[in-house]
Amino acid sequence: MAVVKLFGAWFSPYACRVIWALKLKGIPYEYIEEDVRNKSPLLLQYNPIHKKVPVLVHDGKPICESTVILQYIDEIWPQNLLLPAGPYDRAVARFWIKFADDKGYLMSKLYQADGEEQQAAVKEWLEMLEVMEEHALIGVKKFFGGDEINMVDIAFSFVAHWLGVLEDVVGLEIFEPHKFPRVSLWIQNFKSIPVIKDNLPDTDKMSTFLKLGREMMLTSKLN
Repeated sequence: MAVVKLFGAWFSPYACRVIWALKLKGIPYEYIEEDVRNKSPLLLQYNPIHKKVPVLVHDGKPICESTVILQYIDEIWPQNLLLPAGPYDRAVARFWIKFADDKGYLMSKLYQADGEEQQAAVKEWLEMLEVMEEHALIGVKKFFGGDEINMVDIAFSFVAHWLGVLEDVVGLEIFEPHKFPRVSLWIQNFKSIPVIKDNLPDTDKMSTFLKLGREMMLTSKLN
């Protein structure tokens, strides 16, 4: 049997993407937790360009970047497909996955910003949520792909879980469910799937961890 290893960090939305994909497909794997402040020589060997998690190692061959990893997993293990089979639906899914990937920087922007920069970050978050509400989720049933979760849902997972944690960390309310009813319903559906729900980082633990990091970062800015 092929040996599958995953190098990740417990709080990383990108590592969670890969964990969910492997579990949805029933693929056994070995998980290696990385200290992102003191990265292991093995991680640096497997991902010498970006030096980040996640890294999937399949039979000794490393694959980096979460979206690339998800597509690889979907091609190698075709059960429970994460991308639609039809060319058009697949192209639409890839468009929204790229959109989500391009907006991932908003997490660090909100986390690191203060004052006017923070308000600018909030504005960008709201613009993204409006696009999800008015375009991405129009005509959607439960998930982006219909009745079954797919790779687009996984790509937008940072909205479903990490945004709420960041709101607590920075002391702001950005997502108001009544303003984004489609997004709100999608979040409920997404987080109700056992594989997702059982493999989400603990909210309180993550909030405590990120608050400490933010305090240290803002203090160093002042100095």
